[in-house]
This record gives sequence, C-alpha cells and structure tokens, in this order.
Amino acid sequence: MTFPEFDPVLIQIGPLPLRWYALAYVTGIVLGWVYAARILKTERLWAPGRPPITGPQLDDLVLWITLGIILGGRFGYALFYQPVLFGQLFTGETLGERFELFQLWTGGMSFHGGFLGVCLAIAWFGRRQGANLLSLGDAIAPVATIGLFFGRIANFINGELWGRTTDVPWAIRFCNARIEQMYGFCPAGNEPRHPSQLYEAALEGLLLFAVLSLAVWKWRLLTKPGFVTGLFLVGYGLSRAVLETVRQPDAGMENYPLGLTMGMMLSIPMILIGGWLVYRAWTRPPVAAAD
Repeated sequence: MTFPEFDPVLIQIGPLPLRWYALAYVTGIVLGWVYAARILKTERLWAPGRPPITGPQLDDLVLWITLGIILGGRFGYALFYQPVLFGQLFTGETLGERFELFQLWTGGMSFHGGFLGVCLAIAWFGRRQGANLLSLGDAIAPVATIGLFFGRIANFINGELWGRTTDVPWAIRFCNARIEQMYGFCPAGNEPRHPSQLYEAALEGLLLFAVLSLAVWKWRLLTKPGFVTGLFLVGYGLSRAVLETVRQPDAGMENYPLGLTMGMMLSIPMILIGGWLVYRAWTRPPVAAAD
C-alpha cells in the first residue's frame, strides 16, 4: 500500500500555514479542557472528598499545561534525541542555527519531554493553589490520551515516525510524490513498513482513554489519590514499550544494549513510578477530603 498524498498543511491563510500537527495540538488541548472540566464538576466522582481545584482554577491551569507541553516537548526532544541543538546556541554559524532549538515549526517534539513539562506545570500550579497534587494529576491524566490520539494521527498524516519494515498485508510504503519533492528522496525508503503511528493512536489514545474512563466513571477511583495517574503511567509506558518493537528507532539510536530503544528506556521509569502509585493508592483508604 502506498502512502496517501496527504498535505501536512491543512489550509493556507495568506502567509500563515495551518498544519495538521498544530490542529492536533489545539484540538487535543481544547477537548481535554472540556473533559477535565466535566470531571471536576461531577462532585460525586470525588465523594466523600471534593475536587482538587475549581473550574476557574482549571482555566488558569490550562495555560501552564500548554506551555509545559510545548516547551517540555521541544526541550525534551533536544535533550533525548538531538542534544546538538543546545550546543548550537553557542556554536551556530548563523542566527537560524543558533536559535534552531526554538524553531518549533521545523518539527521535533518528544512526548516524554512534554509529559515532564506538564508534571512541572501541575506541581507548580497545585502548590500555589494548595491543591492535592495526586488528585490534580488524576483529573488531568485521562485528558492526556485525547492529545495522544490526535498527535499520532497527525504523525501519520505527516508521514513521520513510521514503523519497521514488514510484510503484513496492511503495511504502507511511506513514499509518494509529495515526500520526494519535499526531501528530494523518501526518508523511509520504498520498503513496506508498519503504520506504527496508527497503532499508537489506538493503544495510547483510544484504548487507554477507555481504561481511564472506566477508572473514573465506573470504578470511582478518583477517591484514591494517585491511582488514575499511576494507571496512566503504567498504561502508556507499557503501550509505548511494546510498540517500540515495531516502530523504527530514531537515526543513530538503533544499537542500544539488549535491543532497547530510547522510547523503551524513557518508558521504564514511567511504568515503575506508575506501579508504585497504583499500589500506594490501592493500599490506602479513600480520602475524606482533597486537601
């Protein structure tokens, strides 16, 4: 199957291109905002406690989370995958090279970096507001799966982060006239590959959203601070680690020991911390109130 002739630019408004990737970020943040507001407003989900923050406080938090996603995602990408971008701040020969680290439109965002950015934003905001940080994380964790879904769909449309070569019937050749014109060649080659972006959208997005929704709405686990957050960490970490076996490793990062990839190594701490949070929450009685 040949990769469709997707245009990464959804619409051109004068000199300003609106890209699918930007639309994915905006859609994920807006829908996540709406979903988090619904969770916080449904007080029975927190009983006998109470939600960690109010609706107006959530409105303020969204701004800091957005900054955490963007800055954490970009700096995390540079730290984990392209550390040369930091060095170019001092050694770049042109102004463009010196400030490439901040050129978000050139591509290069890391989920793990964005995740750390969001964690810092939640911790900073929660402490300022006197909110229970674990309960606040529980309100935000289910929202992250929405952004993951749209982000992976955008990765597919852009023809990036493709999978390893394979002969499965649904394999895709990530090469078409647009890609050849853009790069002068096809970075993925002409071999059929796993559409790993769609696998990730299904597991990290849809399936994990369903599991966390059950945890919130049916199993009433918001009464145990940290459980939903831990469940997200374990669910994402396991999904990412498994799918790394069919996802093409980043250039220059193919030969880590034991067959590990950078994505696997960054996901292992998430699984361990998430497992500890689930155990901690499960072995403690429900809170009487969210501090």
